[in-house]
Amino acid sequence: MTQAPVLEEIRPAARPQLRYRGVRSVVALILREMSTSYGRNPGGYLWAVLQPLAMIAVLTLAFSMLLRSPSLGTSFLLFYATGFLVLRMFQEVHAAVSWAIGANTALLAYPRVTYVDTLIARGALAILTQFMVSGIVFFVIFTIEDIRVIMNFVPILQTFGAVLLLSAGIGTFNAYMSFSFPVYKTIWGVATRPLMLVSGIFYIYEDLPLSAQNVLWFNPLIHLSGLMRAGFYSSYDPTYISLTYVCFVGAVPMFFGVLLLRRYAKDILYK
Repeated sequence: MTQAPVLEEIRPAARPQLRYRGVRSVVALILREMSTSYGRNPGGYLWAVLQPLAMIAVLTLAFSMLLRSPSLGTSFLLFYATGFLVLRMFQEVHAAVSWAIGANTALLAYPRVTYVDTLIARGALAILTQFMVSGIVFFVIFTIEDIRVIMNFVPILQTFGAVLLLSAGIGTFNAYMSFSFPVYKTIWGVATRPLMLVSGIFYIYEDLPLSAQNVLWFNPLIHLSGLMRAGFYSSYDPTYISLTYVCFVGAVPMFFGVLLLRRYAKDILYK
């Protein structure tokens, strides 16, 4: 009797590579976003820093003519920066995540690229860019005005963490809504246009009358601008802030956004 040949076990050599396929896709998308968003414009990342600096300088020039001093401290630049940079981080990260699918529709035809990769790549790039911008802006302000403050990094880090959750959560939900209903992007833009006025950039929550406080408390960004200022001004102790509420506003749309994107993933791919 002839003995049946023993088949050697074939090990899939490509399996380790599959494990890092998603990481490579995200990194490639980040590099692509860097070149398309900042590489084609003259100045590139320089404009990402100059735009908030110019906005803060305009606010300082305008309000310093009307007021003798800001609501906190003596530096108009620092006061407006602690509010404006929070709003800008929310807007930039939210926009990057919200319009990620629409901006990368052609790439979704490749099997190695998924809508999750596009959301993570654009969100990660926006987060890193805004961290860099915030650090440079605060460094410039502290250098120009020779500011000496005792900073509390706990509320500052809490602010950054909460604003990232808020912007990523709302952005994930809007990623589905804007792709499925194109008019939604226009509606959202109109609805959020007053954020500059109602997010505590020009004032602190305690300066407002009680009727305005009762309404603006439901804007999570006014909680975050107050929390950020608590880290820069040791004498400021806001009691109205609720991180639980802010995280709730960010977590709920993220949950439904992920649910809807997974449910209609094929529609997104073949639309």
